[in-house]
Amino acid sequence: MTIFTCFDQFEDMMTCIYDAWDSKLGHKNIRLLTEPVGNLELFCDYLHVDADKRKTVSVINSIQHKISFEAYQMVFRCAMSQVPDKLDVIYRFLLFGFTYGSKVVNMLQIPAVSAIFEVNRSVLNESHQFQEFLRFTLMQDGVLVSHIEPRSDILTFLAPQFEDRMPSENWMIIDDNRKTAVVHPRNSEFYLTSLSKEEFDRIKSLEDKSDPYVELWKGFFETIGIKERKNYKCQRNHIPLWCRKHVTEF
Repeated sequence: MTIFTCFDQFEDMMTCIYDAWDSKLGHKNIRLLTEPVGNLELFCDYLHVDADKRKTVSVINSIQHKISFEAYQMVFRCAMSQVPDKLDVIYRFLLFGFTYGSKVVNMLQIPAVSAIFEVNRSVLNESHQFQEFLRFTLMQDGVLVSHIEPRSDILTFLAPQFEDRMPSENWMIIDDNRKTAVVHPRNSEFYLTSLSKEEFDRIKSLEDKSDPYVELWKGFFETIGIKERKNYKCQRNHIPLWCRKHVTEF
């Protein structure tokens, strides 16, 4: 068994798929994993793959033209998930995708298709949750900042929603786990960037903890609650405990 590995970045994953397919070792004789790899398996050869822009573009174009754009969206969402074997899930899906074309996305009776469908649903649900639970804090220079700690890498799914809602505001959404941020300058398009430890600490120090709207929102949250109708079990179904760290009212 030959196991192709790469960094957990989209370009690296697409390059890894290209090299695995091009290896001609036989699809049953290879697996794909993102690094860091856990326990190494006996009698397996591990091959690390680095990102290559040409190969990445080739794989993306092949998915969009030979399968469909919907299939590419599924692949991208799966790549942003936290599932350990997501890269192999994508690869197995593409085997059937290049065989059956665009109709493959509806062939849920195939295990490889149902697997990527489940991962997609998980990422979309998480993205939808954070669209509702994301809270902004005012920084000293008037920039709105929000911190989140999602399981999947969902910043690129959240940004268009808030760009549409707040086009005339300066805001940032920061993924504390991955130290990445979506930055939206006023009346401009957003962009994705990585944050160094110094930049991350500086942003935290500039956040204005005396934002009056924070206390107003907490007061509103407590006031509208009906004591006799409190149902914490139902509440946890709608907003899980792990989502609440940066939610103001909690």
